[in-house]
Amino acid sequence: QTQLVESGGGLVQAGGSLRLSCAASGFTFTYHNMAWFRQAPGKERDFVAAISWSGGNTYYADSVKGRVTISRDKSKSTVYLQMNSLKPEDTAVYYCAAKRGSTFSVAESNYYYWGQGTQVTVSS
Repeated sequence: QTQLVESGGGLVQAGGSLRLSCAASGFTFTYHNMAWFRQAPGKERDFVAAISWSGGNTYYADSVKGRVTISRDKSKSTVYLQMNSLKPEDTAVYYCAAKRGSTFSVAESNYYYWGQGTQVTVSS
């Protein structure tokens, strides 16, 4: 069974840090680009960051660039999102997603495997 399971969310004060994890199973993790999206209450789901299957290339939304780092551990079939200098506007449910191919995409429709999400709340 194909699964993406997120963890690591929680409550943190502004300026703090969190590391989200996404454990993958049921597909060939090595040949998929991975990404993180987020959705605040009552808002659309937005792209956050993506990483190539090799782990050598990354792409970030302007809203988080310089504050977050996406990485992957092939031996553990896990992708991470290290979040620093968190702001209240970062509050959202964060989702892990997977797509085929070597190109980056910010479109939800290009990702066909999704996790259930993990809540991140940043207080001021």
